[in-house]
Amino acid sequence: MWAEIIKKFSHFPAQEKVIRLLFERGFQINSEGKVVSGTIEIPHTQIAKEICVDRRVVNATTRVILEDDKLSKVFQNLHSITFLKEVAPLLGLSVIIITPQDAQQTGILGDVASLIAGQGISIRQAVTDDPYFTEDPKLTIITNEKASGDLINAMMKLSSVKSVTVY
Repeated sequence: MWAEIIKKFSHFPAQEKVIRLLFERGFQINSEGKVVSGTIEIPHTQIAKEICVDRRVVNATTRVILEDDKLSKVFQNLHSITFLKEVAPLLGLSVIIITPQDAQQTGILGDVASLIAGQGISIRQAVTDDPYFTEDPKLTIITNEKASGDLINAMMKLSSVKSVTVY
C-alpha cells in the first residue's frame, strides 16, 4: 500500500513530503480537508512550516487525498499512538532497541518476544518501524525491568538481529 501512495505522489516531491509527515505522525484528514489529530485541528501553515513547503502544498495534498477513495479511507482512519521510548526510563521502564539484519524478514518480533518472555519479563510496548517508510527501521521494546546480559547475548545470537541497544 505504501508503495502505491508514494507512486501517486512521485511527480510531486513537496506533496510527498506532506504525505510522509501526515502518515508518520498519524494525522488524519477530515471530510473538510483539515489535518486533525482526533478533533484537534492542526493548521496547514504549521504542517508546511515543519517540512519547509508552502501551505498551498498542504492544501493541494489534502484535496488529492479526499478525491481518492483508498487514500481518503486511510487518512480518515489513521491514528497516532503513545510511544514510551523517550519517557520509559523516567517511568522506571527499560528500553531495548533491536536493529534487524533485514527488517522485512518475518518472525523478528516473535523471536525477540519469546526470549524476553522466557526470562519472565513483561513487555509493556513493542513498536516496529515500517521498513517501507523508514530508512533504518528498528524494533523498540519497552519492558517492566532491565534485560540481563544473558538475555542480550541470546538476542544477539538470533540470525535476524544485527545489534541490540539497551537503556
